[in-house]
Order: sequence, then structure tokens, then C-alpha cells
Amino acid sequence: MGDLGQFMPFVLMFVVIYFFMIAPQMKRAKKEKKFAAELKRGDKVITKSGMHGKVLELNDKDGSCVIETMSGKVKFERSAISMEMSSKQNAPAKAK
Repeated sequence: MGDLGQFMPFVLMFVVIYFFMIAPQMKRAKKEKKFAAELKRGDKVITKSGMHGKVLELNDKDGSCVIETMSGKVKFERSAISMEMSSKQNAPAKAK
């Protein structure tokens, strides 16, 4: 029991770190991947760098998309589209 008792705090610490840091990060990455895969033409999006636009083309071969902005068309990686900011932009307006 002595050897096991010495390692118990480390095991507990790993379990806590897993449930509070690693598992939520994995869940978030999975949601972002699903969001990028479900993008479709006409979606209004915001890139992680803050550029607003509308999806014109999606290329499944290289994971890119073409976004139409006020200044023209720009090609981005799908992973460069911000899930949080794009979701907020497309959320229905709250009634007061």
C-alpha cells in the first residue's frame, strides 16, 4: 500500500487535468472540425483574422474555400473560418 499511496496524488492530478483541460479541448476540436465540414455555399462567415465574407466555393480535395468579401474573392483554408464568430453572426436576432 505504501508504493501505491505515493503515486495516488499524481494519478489524481492527471485525472483532474484530463477532465478540466484535455477532454474539453478535444471536444472543442471535434466541434470545429464538424463546423468546417458542414460549411456550404452562401454561408456568411468570419475568418479567425476577422475578415467577413460569404462562402462561394468549397474544395474538398485541399480543404479550402473561396470567400467573397467587399473587396473581391479570397481563398482560405476551411480551418481559418472562426466557428464562434461565424455562429454569432448567423444567430437569429433576439426579440426584446
